[in-house]
Amino acid sequence: MPGPVDHEVPLFDVHAHFSPPTSPAHRRAVWERARRERFLAPEPFEWRLADTLAFMDETGTAVQMLSNVPADLDALRASNDFGAEVVAEHPSRFGLLAALPTGDPDAAVAELDRVRDADGWAVTTVHNGRSLADAALDPLWRRLDERRAVVFVHPNAYAPAVADLPRPLVEVAFDTGRTVVGMLYAGVFDRFPGITFVLAHAGGALPVLAGRLSLLGAEPWVPNPGRLGRDDIAAALRRLWVDTAASASDQQLAAAVHTVGADHVVHGSDWGVPCTDRESAVRGIDALDRSRVLSAPTRAAVRARARVLFPAAAARAQR
Repeated sequence: MPGPVDHEVPLFDVHAHFSPPTSPAHRRAVWERARRERFLAPEPFEWRLADTLAFMDETGTAVQMLSNVPADLDALRASNDFGAEVVAEHPSRFGLLAALPTGDPDAAVAELDRVRDADGWAVTTVHNGRSLADAALDPLWRRLDERRAVVFVHPNAYAPAVADLPRPLVEVAFDTGRTVVGMLYAGVFDRFPGITFVLAHAGGALPVLAGRLSLLGAEPWVPNPGRLGRDDIAAALRRLWVDTAASASDQQLAAAVHTVGADHVVHGSDWGVPCTDRESAVRGIDALDRSRVLSAPTRAAVRARARVLFPAAAARAQR
């Protein structure tokens, strides 16, 4: 049986979403579009600060790192500004992972310069058709590498349904795995080692793919411009971090720990989006606390480990 968990250790949540206020008509249009893509939410969704703070208090969550990456550039900038306002109003409870519009590399660099005081940065695997493995993003990675930035990688939430199933159920995992493997062979992790990449949802399908890469990834028939060997691949993947959002089952944690190490796992709730309600978020926390894969000290460490990634937000939480 799992050992006892120290519930006195406050949660530091690296994976929480927000969205700026919108009209009822806009929320209904988003809801109807989602239902056409087989995401059958019973009603339109609205992010509310009061509900978020209540959930955090109920679950012992000290800090949420907020992220939101709209597809539209103007909406993305407005979202970053609103997120900064939320953090300014509640500095001890929230941090901001400012969105970067990686679909437009020049705009992404400009937004990096415009938003100077974010705690970290958020990107999607594919933004307006451009993968994070695209070489056009090298100037952005170079700037982030110089800053020794933390970059949160979330799967593409705007793509259509797959196999008549809503994207958040299955495809997000493959989306993450596919993109991160592309980044691996593009040399992103080796060429920009100053960036700390945190992958949503325990890395999605990546930990399972890591086993396949360990067998086949360095074969001569694989395009491999960096001439990565099997040990190089394993070492690059081990530098990555993953969160537990909707992914704290022992099956997922076992594969993730084998790939990145138990010391690179951080807590995530996925709060603030239609696919996560109070019950599912609490189930995720409970799954982490009952894990048979992680020891009791490790489970306690996962609850708060993201503090080391975001020291400024952690310091604000202590005030």
